[in-house]
Amino acid sequence: MKLLDLRIINQKQREALDAQEPGLPRAILPDLPDIKSHALVISGIRRCGKSTLLRQFANRLNKQYFYFNFDDIRLTEFQQTDYGLLDTLIEESNAAILFFDEIQSAKQWELYIRQKLDERYQIMITGSNASLLSRELGTMLTGRQITRELFPFSYSEFCAYKDVTAGPESLKNYLNKGGFPEYIKNENDEILIQLQSDILYRNIAVRYGIRDVLSLRQLYLYLVTNHSQQISPGKLNQTAGVKSPTTVLEYLSYFEEAYFLNFLHCFAWSAKARSLAPKKVYITDPGFIKTSSVPSGENRGALLENFVYNSIITELASNIKSLEKDVFYFTGKSGHECDFIVSPFTNKPAKPLCIQVCYELTAENQDREISGLLEAMDFFKQDSGTIVTFNSEDLINIQGKTINVIPAWKLS
Repeated sequence: MKLLDLRIINQKQREALDAQEPGLPRAILPDLPDIKSHALVISGIRRCGKSTLLRQFANRLNKQYFYFNFDDIRLTEFQQTDYGLLDTLIEESNAAILFFDEIQSAKQWELYIRQKLDERYQIMITGSNASLLSRELGTMLTGRQITRELFPFSYSEFCAYKDVTAGPESLKNYLNKGGFPEYIKNENDEILIQLQSDILYRNIAVRYGIRDVLSLRQLYLYLVTNHSQQISPGKLNQTAGVKSPTTVLEYLSYFEEAYFLNFLHCFAWSAKARSLAPKKVYITDPGFIKTSSVPSGENRGALLENFVYNSIITELASNIKSLEKDVFYFTGKSGHECDFIVSPFTNKPAKPLCIQVCYELTAENQDREISGLLEAMDFFKQDSGTIVTFNSEDLINIQGKTINVIPAWKLS
């Protein structure tokens, strides 16, 4: 590339960034460390607000920063030799902080980041591929990175952005719209539809050389439609129209790496047993479920369970002390299920949280829901558990144990 071309691209990128609204201060903003010895890495799904977060952080530090977005079609011809030109732009900027956006799009980026750290620059980078970032950073920086995950707006952030109070109406609205900032602002379904297409094509198909994009899309739509349900990856090839079980497993890992969704393992002391059991699938944002679920009929219980899972994951990611905790679902000997077991597992669980989710407790489902929770509480020797509903609050004493029934909107 030519230095002049690169300078013009950089100027236009910075102008576009500066023209954006300041945005809602994110919940994790106060916990971001001001540090030069390590690169600060913000990873998360596309369009969840990573760039805005780092701009908020740089402004809070009141330091001049250099911004460069590698996810730019004008940089298609950018090569490793062009990093020298980038060095020239950085020197001209006199910036104390280097802010690199969607860095996984660049070739040999991890070598360049190590070089700039050695030059004593403060580095902040974003990326939307979890595995790529962790693998390459871990190899090249040898521990010289601090990583934080960012998600679309949580329910509490959604309420703050919309200036509404937590309650049944705002929760219903959140379950319908989700937390992507741009979509919440414009409420145009095409924004979420296009975002999912971009991730499927750019983050997955192009990156991994997948030619059968139709099968990739079919599998994704199947998983979105069957969110909060148990799936057996080895049996999905026929269901979703993918050629082989091996290909299915590859596609599933790509979906997770792109932050599309997460898979929840069934609890077992044996790692082999966990790997063989069916997994439950949860979608990153309820807006994806609304726009891509086929058919579009609403399963309120599954949608609420997906919300609770995302709330748990967001809380664990934002609480540094909780990072070692694991989340599982539990199936007892009777076949009853408890939706979530959250605990700092080592060889044995220590004070796990047993959580059941149902949209509402009724005469028809009460025995099943309570039985699954009680069986998990007995297994983990817990005297208390929780049932999360849409809008019910109660206290149940049964078999010498206490069950707190709480509305989901009080989780925030």
